[in-house]
Amino acid sequence: MRVHRLISILLLVESRGSIKANELASNLEVSVRTIYRDIDTLCEAGVPLVTTTGPKGGVKLMDGYSTGIKNLHEEDFINLYLSGIGIQPVKESDMSIKLNNTLLKLQKNVPVELGDNFDTIRNRFHFDESPWWGSSIQLAHIDTLLLSVFKSKILTITYKKVSGASSIRRIHPYGIVVKRMDWYLVAYCDNSKGIKTFKCERIVKVDSSNENFYMSDRFSLIDYWDQSKQDFFHKCAENEQYPVQIKIQKKYAQLLSEFEVISMVEEETELTITINLYSYNHALSVILEKVAYVEVIQPSELRVSIEHTLKDVLQKYKRFHLEF
Repeated sequence: MRVHRLISILLLVESRGSIKANELASNLEVSVRTIYRDIDTLCEAGVPLVTTTGPKGGVKLMDGYSTGIKNLHEEDFINLYLSGIGIQPVKESDMSIKLNNTLLKLQKNVPVELGDNFDTIRNRFHFDESPWWGSSIQLAHIDTLLLSVFKSKILTITYKKVSGASSIRRIHPYGIVVKRMDWYLVAYCDNSKGIKTFKCERIVKVDSSNENFYMSDRFSLIDYWDQSKQDFFHKCAENEQYPVQIKIQKKYAQLLSEFEVISMVEEETELTITINLYSYNHALSVILEKVAYVEVIQPSELRVSIEHTLKDVLQKYKRFHLEF
């Protein structure tokens, strides 16, 4: 990690000409003290960095010196491609730093008249991966997983199931799939003798090796993932059936786009829709979230529960009004 940060410092200094230490710290998400330690390390390695004070001061390279980083390499294209297809690097990961370095190389080598475009993009677009509530999911071993996928290296992982039980597995990492900020590792598992999907956040330990594996040319990550999704949906449909018939005005129909629709009857301003909500408890929680927009028709047990809940809520508000 530190090596990539040192490269980032060089690229930032060279691309800006002169940059203040606090700006470097902000860009690289470390303390100013860490930046000064890194600058000392670079100077000891023979890189002629100069620091000056004052309003126009900052960190810069001695006149005539260039880092020599002019061209994009294979790894740069990989990181640009991953970003281009929507796979955003995990914050503060090795991949994140490398992608930042690639963008700095591009910024350094674009024509002068296009240089301001990078500042415009940086100032007017922001990707926030943090959730509104709670903490972000930690993917402690994502860099090792990515490298093993790229290099076709066998791994031994400790995997924690939803139940809390852990198991040690020897795997051949075939690929990574990112869906709505959740990261999944698709791999051949020696233990179960088949291809499995592992949620990356549940991989609690990784032991890498220098042993390579062979992946058949006939394997398609996209085809495997599409089939896995279909199997998952079919399993849910077979094992969890709780049809709920509701009425909703057409203008609010987009609120139901995430649900499994069984049937739909269209009227002039309303839709009568039957959706599968899998179980009574799940249906109750879902409908209560959208109770201002939908009316439950069937099943009667769910309609009665919604009615009782609304009466209880209304009573609380009436009591509050009387007390105050």
